[in-house]
Amino acid sequence: MQLSDKYPFLTNYFIQAKNSENYSVFQSLLFYGSDLQSQYDLALYISKLLNCENNFNEYCNCQNCRWIDSHEHPAVITVSKVDYKPADDKTKTVISINQAKMIKNSLTTTSDYHRVFIFCDKGNDGEILGLNKLNFQEETANALLKIIEEPPKNTTFIFLTRDKNDLLQTIQSRCMAFFVPSFEFESYDYSLISGVFENYFTFERKNVFDVAGELFELSNNNSPLKILENIQNYILSLIKNNGDNKQFIFKLIEDLKVIETAKKQVQLNINPQNVFEDLCLKIIK
Repeated sequence: MQLSDKYPFLTNYFIQAKNSENYSVFQSLLFYGSDLQSQYDLALYISKLLNCENNFNEYCNCQNCRWIDSHEHPAVITVSKVDYKPADDKTKTVISINQAKMIKNSLTTTSDYHRVFIFCDKGNDGEILGLNKLNFQEETANALLKIIEEPPKNTTFIFLTRDKNDLLQTIQSRCMAFFVPSFEFESYDYSLISGVFENYFTFERKNVFDVAGELFELSNNNSPLKILENIQNYILSLIKNNGDNKQFIFKLIEDLKVIETAKKQVQLNINPQNVFEDLCLKIIK
């Protein structure tokens, strides 16, 4: 599946921003959500959009796009605890202050390309993981604050994380944040909540607690997390089937954020009835 098919709202947004030459959009971006690989793919998509030598499309075979696809572009840099480190940097668990200095020094020279720095974490086998306050610590973040807020021309910083609050507020406040939903449930199975939560966006506000009660009853025979995953799958199926309705897609993406919060609440052993009531109050308008 092409990224534009998977995330039509996000990819169209950045294409329109590029075509309008609204480059302020591309200064500092923050992507968050559970699918870190898709966040990274979206960062590479933006890198190609900003550096393509032709009229950009996902099949472009120009030199810049080929370089980015093969992770060889000189101006598209992944910054992690194992990537883009000075030779004498012995740190193994964090993005270090020396890496911050290396980035700042690199920006003192001009470039013929649009430079993109993609900040993330990496697992032992190279999988993309999210930034947090342990692997991207305050000292390093503070060293980058000024250039994140006012990057040099043709420079973009992109930060990848599971939860916005995993990053320092000083970083969050300097970025445009975008939720990147997970599509890991490819079957979109929502059979558990069929008949209870379908077409929830048409429900009346007065029925909020009735709907929450029905969801809670379902959790007597299934885990609350499973119920929430079914709701998530249902919303993802709506996104897939309503790609042209931008206003509706935006509402659905906002609702997915509520689901992610509810899943975290369940994992923190918050009373499931309270979780479902809070969820319904937030998404049934």
